[in-house]
Amino acid sequence: MGSIDKYIFRTTLASFLVVLVSLTGVIWITQALRGIDLMTSQGQTILTFLGITSLAIPVLVLIISPIALMIAISHTLHKLATDSEIIVMNAAGLSPFRLFRPFIYATVVVALLVAFIAAYLAPDGMRRLKRWDAEITADVLANVLQPGRFAQLDPNLTIRVRERQPGGLLVGIFIDDRRNPNERLSIIANQGTVTKNDQGSFLVLENGHLERLEAGKREPNMVAFHRNAFDMSKFSNRGHDVVYGIRERYLWELIAPDPADPLVQQLPGQFRAELHDRFTAPIYPFAFAALTFAFLGTPRTTRQSRNFSMGAAIASVFGLRMAGFALSVMTVKSPTAALLQYLLLFGAIGLSIRVIVAGTVLEPPAALMEAINRSNARLLRLFGRPAAA
Repeated sequence: MGSIDKYIFRTTLASFLVVLVSLTGVIWITQALRGIDLMTSQGQTILTFLGITSLAIPVLVLIISPIALMIAISHTLHKLATDSEIIVMNAAGLSPFRLFRPFIYATVVVALLVAFIAAYLAPDGMRRLKRWDAEITADVLANVLQPGRFAQLDPNLTIRVRERQPGGLLVGIFIDDRRNPNERLSIIANQGTVTKNDQGSFLVLENGHLERLEAGKREPNMVAFHRNAFDMSKFSNRGHDVVYGIRERYLWELIAPDPADPLVQQLPGQFRAELHDRFTAPIYPFAFAALTFAFLGTPRTTRQSRNFSMGAAIASVFGLRMAGFALSVMTVKSPTAALLQYLLLFGAIGLSIRVIVAGTVLEPPAALMEAINRSNARLLRLFGRPAAA
């Protein structure tokens, strides 16, 4: 790698890292704010909150990396063009395809990063996120039943504990159970403790009152009790059985799934679509890099506008990605859509390389530019300031 290649390679990767960190950070913050109730309602620390929400970062990096590479290449080419370095390199005999070589090196680095994230890191992070979330919600009494707060364990079950004393003694317990549509159960107990045995976990309530209001009746039934057990097994065993979804499977598990897996038997099309998404993920950086360079990498003078080329490059990349999303959805029902997705990506790469090798400057037709200039001139005459006397 020569000095010019190293210079362009370093500049592109540095810009890529800046854009990637910036975009990922902004999107991560917006997503993390949705889980702020992890601290407020479940009593978790800031470290636990940051640890859990950061596990989704690999998924964000997987989506943002090709876009960040496109922005980095655009920035680097704009910098080279502004300093007239592309013109000098072309005058020295450096062809556009030769200039494209250091960008290919940078794209290979990004593609390897994307491939690793798609194959292992992203699904591993999603697995850890699901296990961590299951462990947090598993220990209900330690993490959810915070003193003085109403904890909603189920859409129709609310529990409040006034105070937690040493030895695991809970004081001032209120339970509102509306899970049975035929009755509403309200329980108030002075104190209670947690008991675990072979049959499950139970909240043993002492010295309280139970109020049962049956559907269709106006008056509730009141019962005073000295000791009563409330079953908590459904909530305390949440973290024991964790079932991983399709996006939480490693690449090799998608390539050779277990035929006896109920999820594979139920959703074979989604497994196929996810597998091809993992395969095409490292191809998108090459397609975005080739398209961007095809529009912006040809030598031009500083007098020649690059606005059209920049807009066309953004529109092409956006259109290619949207078409990829659409074909990915279609792959769930039709395996042919996966083939079209590969043809679309490699076709974009092949067409872009042909433009780069030929040194073609992609510009709008002269008639279109003249029409745009005439329109701009009319707008300037219409809204422009009158000449001073």
